[in-house]
Amino acid sequence: MLGKILNKIQRGIMETIQGNSSEQEVQSSPETNQTTQNTPTETSTTENTKSDTKPNTNPNANGKKAKGKTQPAKKKPPVSGNGWTNDTKKAFEINEKIQKDRLNPHNKLNLKDNPSVKITPLGGLGEIGGNMMVIETDKSAIIIDVGMSFPDDSMHGVDILIPDFTYLRQIRSKIVAICITHAHEDHIGAMPYFFKEIQVPIYGSPLPLEMIGSKFDEHKMKHHRSYFRAIQKRKPIKMGDFEVEWMHITHSIIDCSSLAITSAAGTIIHTGDFKIDHTPIDGYPTDFHRFAHYGEKGVLALLSDSTNSHGAGFTKTERTVGPTFDRIFAKAKGRVLMSTFSSNLHRVVQAMDRGIAQGRKICVIGRSMEKNIEVAMDMGYLKYNKADFIDAHEVNKYPDNQVLIVTTGSQGEPMSALFRMSINEHRHIKIKPGDMVVLSAKAIPGNEGSVSGVINQLLKAGAEVAYQNYTDIHVSGHASQEEQKLILRLCKPKFFLPIHGEYNHVVKHSQTGMDCGVLERNIHILTDGEQVEITPKFMKKVKTVKTGKSFIDNQRNRKISDDVVLDRQTMANEGMVMIVAQVSLSERKVTAPARVSSFGLVDVKSERYFAKEIEDMLDHHLVHVKEGILENNRALEDDLRKTVRKHCIRKYRKYPMIVPTIIAQ
Repeated sequence: MLGKILNKIQRGIMETIQGNSSEQEVQSSPETNQTTQNTPTETSTTENTKSDTKPNTNPNANGKKAKGKTQPAKKKPPVSGNGWTNDTKKAFEINEKIQKDRLNPHNKLNLKDNPSVKITPLGGLGEIGGNMMVIETDKSAIIIDVGMSFPDDSMHGVDILIPDFTYLRQIRSKIVAICITHAHEDHIGAMPYFFKEIQVPIYGSPLPLEMIGSKFDEHKMKHHRSYFRAIQKRKPIKMGDFEVEWMHITHSIIDCSSLAITSAAGTIIHTGDFKIDHTPIDGYPTDFHRFAHYGEKGVLALLSDSTNSHGAGFTKTERTVGPTFDRIFAKAKGRVLMSTFSSNLHRVVQAMDRGIAQGRKICVIGRSMEKNIEVAMDMGYLKYNKADFIDAHEVNKYPDNQVLIVTTGSQGEPMSALFRMSINEHRHIKIKPGDMVVLSAKAIPGNEGSVSGVINQLLKAGAEVAYQNYTDIHVSGHASQEEQKLILRLCKPKFFLPIHGEYNHVVKHSQTGMDCGVLERNIHILTDGEQVEITPKFMKKVKTVKTGKSFIDNQRNRKISDDVVLDRQTMANEGMVMIVAQVSLSERKVTAPARVSSFGLVDVKSERYFAKEIEDMLDHHLVHVKEGILENNRALEDDLRKTVRKHCIRKYRKYPMIVPTIIAQ
């Protein structure tokens, strides 16, 4: 009995010892204490248990400090080295801040200083083509592209238009470089005319420089090739106050680039012409990494191509044209003639590859097409065996089903090779039944009538024409809305200036910019000649500089003065009147019958009556003219010109050109 009691007491003692040991371990464990402090249920239970007892002021009691009624200090949610937190609400707040910070360009720009940069477009806005822009600081200026555009029907005898260089003459001492984005005519076509006045280094990738060099050769300016500076993409180049990097981007021409232009004010991204083609013919897609690199560093302003801003979704890849060519070539039983823009070498490559695969010899016709393909092959951009090519005079030596003719004239230009073929005026090639003509280009706005005219001529000659009846016979080289959004999101600019296109194009692009988070007050619709100043804090219009167009006669490679073009317009629209008369100043009368000829004003039947009217008017004018005017032959002719013009306006509602010649006796 006594033994049982002793065993029971011993077990109780052991249980007591073990209980105290466990309590001490719990109290001394940091992880247990931390868990206890962050567990509301345990804290509440402890407080309820001690609510009726006095606070323990002994710091050593039970190994704890006395807390009394004081609430424990709140601690931040524990975050592990892997970036997670136990508090999901706190994690949401942190992530929301991270998202806002990465989209907020203000955080990445230097708002303490106030350096500025000025941007002045001299062409390319409110129009398609003629692209030219000046970016400058107080000490330095660079020019981006020097392009040409095409005249309208009212500009008689004018072949091309180039920007007015008046402002560039004013800042000539500041210009340190010309930066070329790509080799399209609307970006390099005016280079020879600019270089005849101002010579500065030209920076660009190899193909654009060689295309410019070819133009210099035509203008007998080969010595100016010494100004060429071939760039390396992804490698910034110092130019005065600027540092410029060329970033590869896809377009409808080989070797196209965007520019990252960095100055003390910040980085400006100029996209040039572009689209986002993930499967380009040459295998070199857009260099997104560099756009993202500058976007993370902070972009002050984005200048982006607006030409196709009304197009929803994505622009189709250039490769979609290939299967269409397959169907057309398989259908053709005779010769195939493919016409596209001479600079669209990716399109030309697809046609030539299919022609060679079918055993056809390639004949290239058209000066610009021949030049572009020759330069691209010499540079190594295109790799073909010269044995695959034949000259125009050799075409008739081969069966029709073994010939592919690649030519210019997709826009219906009157002097183009295709147009001359269609009207049987080409020296070697004439369109005939069995020919398949492929127009792989979209008509430029304003050229629809010319394109329709050449199609009519081709059909009359018996050819089959593949044009709008194939949906994928042509794809645009310009970005649609989703591609524009991609560039906006990659760059995350503070300021946005849509460029390249007519007014409705840039307005639409500005709306896309707002959809992508650019504040409306940070978007500006530029016009040619309008100069804006940009700093990290603001953007504002500074002034308007002189701009406009100069007229060029390509036959002589010379400018045509404005008054010559105006005279041509007057003669074409209003007609002309020529007056030759012998006059006795002393007697104030005509001594012999005056010769009056009109052109484009009255018909042949009315010519004699009109001449009699002018003769009577001349007699009356001589009688009543002032004495001072009568003594000055030129003043007399000017006064007669005004009198005859008033008569024509009043009676015929026309403003003809009046050419009087007075022979005084």
